[in-house]
Amino acid sequence: MDITLLLIGRSLAIRQAMEQLEKTAQKVLFVVDDGKKLFGSLTDGDIRRWILAGGSIDARVEASCHRQPFRVEANYELEQVRAQMLERKISCVPIVNRGMEILDLLFWDDVFKEEPLHRRTRTLDIPVVIMAGGKGTRLDPFTRILPKPLIPIGDKTVIEIIIDSFLKHGVNHFFISVNYKSKIIKSFFEELAPSYTVEFIEEEMPLGTAGSLALLRDRITSNFLLTNCDIIITADYPDLIEFHLKNQHDITVVASMKHYRIPYGVCSIENGGILKVINEKPEYNFLVNTGMYVIGGSALRHIPERQMFHVTELIEKVQQAGGNVGVFPIGGNAWIDTGEWSEYQKALKQFST
Repeated sequence: MDITLLLIGRSLAIRQAMEQLEKTAQKVLFVVDDGKKLFGSLTDGDIRRWILAGGSIDARVEASCHRQPFRVEANYELEQVRAQMLERKISCVPIVNRGMEILDLLFWDDVFKEEPLHRRTRTLDIPVVIMAGGKGTRLDPFTRILPKPLIPIGDKTVIEIIIDSFLKHGVNHFFISVNYKSKIIKSFFEELAPSYTVEFIEEEMPLGTAGSLALLRDRITSNFLLTNCDIIITADYPDLIEFHLKNQHDITVVASMKHYRIPYGVCSIENGGILKVINEKPEYNFLVNTGMYVIGGSALRHIPERQMFHVTELIEKVQQAGGNVGVFPIGGNAWIDTGEWSEYQKALKQFST
């Protein structure tokens, strides 16, 4: 592997580092001075803590990186490296000279040849609820024929890709809420005959993004993952659950960092139309709700039966009751909303190769 792909300059914007981090399977970048002198390390966890503390993603990575990463010199002892990688839960260690210049990188597969990193995938003991009852009007006319969870992406449907992302973490129990074209969805899974368990939640009428969850009060009593059927999230799910539990959240919202640039001069006015200033091509950063959540089972008591009810209303109810609602930030490229035509085309390119 070309190690320069994991090296970034300390003056690089955090937003740019997020994009580069999403391209590597190692989940870590090493921040360097001019040349290859080690300055720090940067993980998605470092970026998440920076964002949640109110830091700007346009700031330099030197502000958010870990300044004392574990590193070794060329005469390292393998057992020491193994022990530290296990204790610190790291997948990559830089090898440096006495001047702290990075000579090479030690990857998990180099150190634990008998146990590749992919075999250490953390498992989850948590049910997943997929909301698949909507009409998918944004993908009209496709959804006049097919329900939106069965829209094809490559050689699989959207809902199969979503389920596959959980299967790799040991999840094998799924609830699917259905209404529009429910017979087609149920027939699809009957013919698929998957190795995992699927239970359908039947909506007699459209119940919004959370109304059907009232039907799960007797079947789910602890935390569960809730996701829309038209979004693909490539976040670290075990990290998400750990974040939810550690912070004792009643609900955790998965939010994607999005960067927008207005290609015009924006006028700011005052006193009934007097120009104050023209901001030329301003840029903005937002944390956007992706449609994925971790929800505690106790939150279900706030959902009325047989009524249109949305997740946003559930969040308000939980907050009004003194509950704790948190946000788990992910990168902009870690979320694909296949319900939008432009994003659907992006998913086709990504999953058809």
